[in-house]
Amino acid sequence: MAKQSWKPGNMLYPVPVVMVSCQRDKEKPNIITVAWAGTICSNPPMLSISVRPERYSYAMIRETGEFVVNLVTKSLARAADYCGVESGRKVDKFEQMKLTPFASKLVKAPGILESPVNMECRVTEVKELGSHHMFLAEIVNVNISEEYLDERGKFHLNHAGMVSYSHGEYFVLGERLGGFGFSVKKRK
Repeated sequence: MAKQSWKPGNMLYPVPVVMVSCQRDKEKPNIITVAWAGTICSNPPMLSISVRPERYSYAMIRETGEFVVNLVTKSLARAADYCGVESGRKVDKFEQMKLTPFASKLVKAPGILESPVNMECRVTEVKELGSHHMFLAEIVNVNISEEYLDERGKFHLNHAGMVSYSHGEYFVLGERLGGFGFSVKKRK
């Protein structure tokens, strides 16, 4: 197999697509779509999002120290794309995309009702890295859609049609390859 050497660039794909909602006191809430987001710690539960400082939502998140990460499903893909290209300075993204803000339990920023998972976050640190600043945040509360719970209370998020982003395109996750540890599990 032949390989080519390219200049350094971010080719770590696919990545999750998330819509991050934020709000300042006495202002309309906003949504920014972020593809540079990830888990960074399980105890305490933490994640990171990276945002360009010139983005409208950046100042809201920096000033309030709070935001909500809303997972994106196939039915939310169009809204996620819209919220990533239109500016909240000019439009009300909740209104334009007919999304429903709902009150979070522990932060002032609203969640997006149509998302299956809403993670309420408080910023613990900001790393100014260059084109993007990374917000490290503790997840202080999680809201989940009951429609993905079975009769025993197990959450089936993988049935929601989760969306990923890879090299400029959106994809729905689908085929299950195995569970954690399947490579070493003994067959019966």
